Amino acid sequence: MPGTGTMGNLRKNVGEAGEFHLIERIRKILPASRNRDLLVDIGDDTAVVRLDERRALLLTCDIQVEGRHFRFDRTTPYQVGRRAMAVNLSDIASMGGKPTYALVSLGLPADFPVKSYDLLFEGMRDELLPHHAHIIGGNLARTEGFLIVDVTLLGEADLSRVLTRGGARVGDRIFVTGHVGASGAGFQALRTFGKKVPGKYREMVNRHVLPVPRVDLGRRISRSGVASAMIDVSDGVAGDLYHVCTRSGVGAEIHEDLLPLPEHIGEIARKSGTSVLELALHSGEDYELLFTVPPEVSARRIRSLPGDSRVPVTEIGRIVNRREGYCLVDSRGKKRPLTPAGWDHFRS
Repeated sequence: MPGTGTMGNLRKNVGEAGEFHLIERIRKILPASRNRDLLVDIGDDTAVVRLDERRALLLTCDIQVEGRHFRFDRTTPYQVGRRAMAVNLSDIASMGGKPTYALVSLGLPADFPVKSYDLLFEGMRDELLPHHAHIIGGNLARTEGFLIVDVTLLGEADLSRVLTRGGARVGDRIFVTGHVGASGAGFQALRTFGKKVPGKYREMVNRHVLPVPRVDLGRRISRSGVASAMIDVSDGVAGDLYHVCTRSGVGAEIHEDLLPLPEHIGEIARKSGTSVLELALHSGEDYELLFTVPPEVSARRIRSLPGDSRVPVTEIGRIVNRREGYCLVDSRGKKRPLTPAGWDHFRS
């Protein structure tokens, strides 16, 4: 009969099931594609379709919901527009691609100001401009009392250089760009201080409100040929590295002392009643790139990756055999199991 499954699963609601269980259910429901040009489907940062002998088409989408992803007492319509586009650009970046075209669907309350509507699109436009990408269509609908911004973004990549979550191998080193925990700390700063955030925390707030997708750096990493797998850090380092491990069939060790942390994160952790590790590993929405590199790749090649961007690239751990598990190594070398929990749209 339709919907066959255990009664326990059938009685669950989506909040109890959680985002990643729901994604797996989609994979079981939908028929497998027999199209040989579909190279990557559900379960990675973007879908990948072969265009020709040299090029791959990348497709991704992401939704931003008022009250869930943003609040207008903490951000502006222009910033919401930029953020909505940036989170999609980050998915394209993680595959080593170049963004090309976007479709935008909006759910608008009837009392949403036309000026705010204009600012929303100006933000999306300005986020795309440096990449010479364009909005080419979409849809409008009415909602009751809150804004929804749903973006579908297309991109292109070199067919032979597309990076996925599934290429990590035992012995690979794990690297991350930028700093981790900055967005989570910025969110906590906003919760603690509201609009009167002290200046020294403003950079972390900016990282939360206006994330910077590493599109150019993602392409440099892809074209260099040094990386075996890559993902963007949207759900938190612990959760996103676990996605890589799951797809690659491996385990991992993260070294606590190697995590690149933003300045003042310890102060925000204390003021908000959380921990630095919680922010760094689990808070999510940093939109940095996490990638794995075979052990024979030289330090010189790694140092050359940022180019003129000056974005730091930091080694934080290594890939191990799946039997060795998924763990955090502290300053004394002691290992403890690492919980892969990160941002979950239905539980967080």
